[in-house]
Amino acid sequence: MNDAAAESDGILKSSPLAFPWRTPDPFLFCAYHDDRYPAGNESMGPAASLEGREPGSDFEGRDGWRMYHGETVPGFPQHPHRGFETVTIARRGWIDHADSLGALARFGPGPSGEKGPPAGGGPSDVRPDVQWITAGKGIVHSEMFPLPNRHGPNPLELFQIWLNLPKADKLADPHFTMFWSRDVPVHAERDAQGRLTEVTVIAGRIGEDAAPNPPPHSWAARPDSHVAIWTIRMEPGARWSLPPAAEGANRTLYYFRGNSVKAGTGSFRAGTSLELRAAAEIALENGSAESEFLLLQGRPISEPVVQYGPFVMNTRREIEEGFQDFQRTGFGGWPWPSDDPVHPRDESRFARHADGRVEKP
Repeated sequence: MNDAAAESDGILKSSPLAFPWRTPDPFLFCAYHDDRYPAGNESMGPAASLEGREPGSDFEGRDGWRMYHGETVPGFPQHPHRGFETVTIARRGWIDHADSLGALARFGPGPSGEKGPPAGGGPSDVRPDVQWITAGKGIVHSEMFPLPNRHGPNPLELFQIWLNLPKADKLADPHFTMFWSRDVPVHAERDAQGRLTEVTVIAGRIGEDAAPNPPPHSWAARPDSHVAIWTIRMEPGARWSLPPAAEGANRTLYYFRGNSVKAGTGSFRAGTSLELRAAAEIALENGSAESEFLLLQGRPISEPVVQYGPFVMNTRREIEEGFQDFQRTGFGGWPWPSDDPVHPRDESRFARHADGRVEKP
């Protein structure tokens, strides 16, 4: 497909996916975690040898899974964030959260009322829980991936998306919220042959299906930001048109699972990102296998971005001030007895907020 034909279809550019996925303003990046963890041990870590892995920094993917920064349980022990937001979409497995606000959570996919996520099963069998955190002026949190199933695999699949904050909100009070699977709408359409396309709406809206309200200081909370975060699943052979969005928004479609799809006049394999013209309607025709996509869209913030690890500000001086604030205050301190807390094996999905309020889906 030549560039002129591609652009006339609304497809501006295609490129292979690499970890982490590159994202345009207002997003900072997207990490897609897909780990095939083995059975868990008594500590809910992997019941497998950790020999050959780098303790505290295991990202190689040996045997199809990673410990990340965890040493007993996989995951990310306590670490600070400032100046942006994290949106975590839990598609398989459990995520145990703790933070410096005093909030705790366990979340993972499943229909409302289910005690915990299924131990196996394909992604089409589940609906995600979503955690949305505004780091603002500073938060410390941990994200651990316990392995509760002692007798079989513990697959984990999630997206973590970093969404930038504009200068006016970079030092907002931190905010923690959960969108439980029951609250996240799924928009369904069938083509003329009855083949299904489902759109899970984490941010934005499609037709009459609108996502839950984002945190109050989020860029996504501004009606003119046109932020959308959707996951899209298409049955084999399904045809569906991605509706147009506002001119001037950045829009990217990440094709992460499947065989092939026709988009406009081009054909693409899984493992491809497609940069789209936001105001164009994009006709999609799926190939012979179920396909899944992540769509990220938003009007750019169009401000300078200076990033140093988990600190994202507008100037280098603000980064230095952020580190000084963290050294002085610890962003509220760490109230938990370990850097990598996990909840009891038989604990169901829940969230305990900093004010003591408890949610159980």
